[in-house]
Amino acid sequence: MVKSSPGADSACSSHWEWQYLDLMQRIWTTGDERVDRTGVGTRSLFGQQLRFDMADGRMPLLTTKRVYWKTATREMLWFLTGDTNIRALVQQGVKIWNEWPHARYERETGESIALDDFIARIADDAGFAARWGDLGPVYGKQWVDWPTYRYRPDGLYEKGPGINQVAQVIESLHHNPGSRRHIIEGWNVAELDGMALPPCHKTYQFHVAGNRLNCLLYQRSCDVALGLPFNLWSAALLARMIAQQVDLEPGELVWSGADVHLYLNHADLVEEQITRTPSGEPRLAVTRRPGSIFDYRIEDFSVSDYAPQGALSAPVAV
Repeated sequence: MVKSSPGADSACSSHWEWQYLDLMQRIWTTGDERVDRTGVGTRSLFGQQLRFDMADGRMPLLTTKRVYWKTATREMLWFLTGDTNIRALVQQGVKIWNEWPHARYERETGESIALDDFIARIADDAGFAARWGDLGPVYGKQWVDWPTYRYRPDGLYEKGPGINQVAQVIESLHHNPGSRRHIIEGWNVAELDGMALPPCHKTYQFHVAGNRLNCLLYQRSCDVALGLPFNLWSAALLARMIAQQVDLEPGELVWSGADVHLYLNHADLVEEQITRTPSGEPRLAVTRRPGSIFDYRIEDFSVSDYAPQGALSAPVAV
């Protein structure tokens, strides 16, 4: 296990972030080395868990490197719109989905174009964005507009109304809090082939205990260095918004990962980060309660007591 630095006090040594650093070190030192879809190669462990108490505004925001929580928040708000085109993200300066449409463009057209030039065209040209900026029916589409089909008397199927899973969960939390069916699911088998990337953070389940709302996120695949810091923040943020909407206090976030891995070309990031010592307890204030889960804005969120150590970067494997 990663050890705290000499002289670290008990509060520091019990910091929740040691769970993350311990996971990172165990993957790096004992993980199975394997060839992956991207061709980069990973070290991987299977079936891991982290737990975090969201009471008193606390958020699982890493302190051993800077995590751009506003970027992750903008992405979550974008998911809740059901949009699947990166143009809205690009226009907000959010870059986390850029590589996938760019790679598709080069693959399908045979034209080589710098990523920055491609993204500039997405931002400036609505027609180009409509053709090349869409990711397929990823996350938000499944969350708020899961497709349904009706069987007709003539033996054919017709498309029915989409299912808004997020709205259904909020409704069920209001009226049947003890249910074991408070689930938002992203893994639509019928539509996986149309997605730029099948959902990694695929299943969210909510659980009411007293006046607290707990959230469990099951993740089938997790890039621990680059993806997990965003995933933890985003899951906690979604739980916080839902808790506010249903008049509950935030409870525990439980993260469960299946294939949890580190890319081999992330060595510099990993080896630096596991030497760092966590500190501080970042807190999130939700400054406004809108009428719906779908009406939050970036201005509604404020983070305090966040003094992270320096940023660490590594290439994204597409």
